[in-house]
Amino acid sequence: MKYLVLGSSGQIGAPLCDFLQNQGHQILKFDIKDDDKEDLRLYNNNLLKKYIKNCDFVFFLAFDVGGSRYLSQHQHTFDFIHNNVKLMCNTFAELQHYKKPFIFASSQMSNMSYSPYGAAKAIGEKYTSSLGGLTVKFWNVYGPENDLDKAHVITDFILKAKETGSINMLSDGSEVRQFLHAQDCSNCLHILSQKYNKLDKNKEYHITSFEWVSILKIAEIIATRFPGTKVIPSQEKDIVQQDKRNEADTHILKYWSPKITIEKGIDMIIKEMQ
Repeated sequence: MKYLVLGSSGQIGAPLCDFLQNQGHQILKFDIKDDDKEDLRLYNNNLLKKYIKNCDFVFFLAFDVGGSRYLSQHQHTFDFIHNNVKLMCNTFAELQHYKKPFIFASSQMSNMSYSPYGAAKAIGEKYTSSLGGLTVKFWNVYGPENDLDKAHVITDFILKAKETGSINMLSDGSEVRQFLHAQDCSNCLHILSQKYNKLDKNKEYHITSFEWVSILKIAEIIATRFPGTKVIPSQEKDIVQQDKRNEADTHILKYWSPKITIEKGIDMIIKEMQ
């Protein structure tokens, strides 16, 4: 197949492109990090039109997003909201025009209306439903990252341990998350794209490990990989998700299941980041 990956240089997009290529597929990459012309915020983007027209399937992964530090600083700003609204308006309009099958990358935070990020993803889900596309909900997918200003918690902690010998946390670490390695995520996305026409689009497809782990535990695991590293929790509580905990829908386990444990995944990231 010829896949178009929107957000092809991102934390999920980059490993997905590698995975798809290893499966023998042709990849069309599209990411503003690579070329200003690949900006989904540009109205009537002729390059986007060309790529969507010439592909078989679209992965809509592109979004203005980052880890907890980035979201806490930016998600309530005009630029953050405006960027995501514009890129969704333009992209969904082209998907409607060319009638291409697609997967939209949402988040398990899409029901957290107090979060502009979650609210934006919820709008994307409505767009997707109206076009008959498939929404998937990501739960804290992690992998090597190049944009350290947007680094998510695992890569952020690894860098702190490696460079400073201490992991200064933004919270007390009591909040729990479900983490999934990018390779597991890529495998899942590929399977869903291959089974796309047979999938019930009214079901929820949660891409996650289905295992809870605290942020403090993540810090402690990483600290053991860098002897002498100190873990320093703060006194703050979780301000991004406000300690709200969703329960993952298990419907996706009919088609796929994760393979990489959190310990193995962290070791893989450390090795790749070296």
